[in-house]
Amino acid sequence: MIASVTFGEVTLKLLEGFLSTLKIFGLTLLFALPLGLVISFGSMSRFKPLKYLVKVFVWIIRGTPLMLQLIVIYYGPGLIVMAARKAGTSNFFIDLMEKMNNFSAMTMVVIAFVINYACYFSEIYRGGIESITQGQYEAGYVLGMTKRQIFFKVILLQVVKRIIPPMSNEIITLVKDTSLARIITAYELIWAAQKFIKSEGLLWPLLYTGVFYLAFCGILTLLFGYIEKKLSYFRS
Repeated sequence: MIASVTFGEVTLKLLEGFLSTLKIFGLTLLFALPLGLVISFGSMSRFKPLKYLVKVFVWIIRGTPLMLQLIVIYYGPGLIVMAARKAGTSNFFIDLMEKMNNFSAMTMVVIAFVINYACYFSEIYRGGIESITQGQYEAGYVLGMTKRQIFFKVILLQVVKRIIPPMSNEIITLVKDTSLARIITAYELIWAAQKFIKSEGLLWPLLYTGVFYLAFCGILTLLFGYIEKKLSYFRS
């Protein structure tokens, strides 16, 4: 069979898929970065029940595949609602699951990615915060600073510098993990390329997606290198 699509047509279709990939990437970072900081505070809490609950949750999320989490989050609410209807039960949780069951595949992808990456980010935040010596806190108290002032004006800036390398690795991994969205039929870059295999018998569009990933990861690598260089004045 002679292929009836041109390089330009393939590129346009892949760009459409790449825009969806960027959407997943951007929304995940937008919500996962602050949520990860909140989770890190929970894992460092002096309130033991909260601390251990958060640690167990993070352990489960980090210890299971993202693909499994996508499947559970996408199909789980519908299965729970079906079971609840058969049992004739209804409560706030069931109502919530019913609403989630009506969410689009893209929305469920973002929810799964945010939860997964927030847990990974939380461990990076925790490691960065705990790496700051106690003496810096004590120096802040001596100068009459409050806990809030010490954290935001002294600690946080140093933490940002220290977590840039591991955080950049996770964010670049996120770029590639977005391809898992197709597991629950969410349109993205790889999905766009696979359509050409089914409709035209062409493999090269799938290989061509590597150019998009390499270019995006290259830009991020340069960006994080620049940020790390700008923060190089924070030296221990």
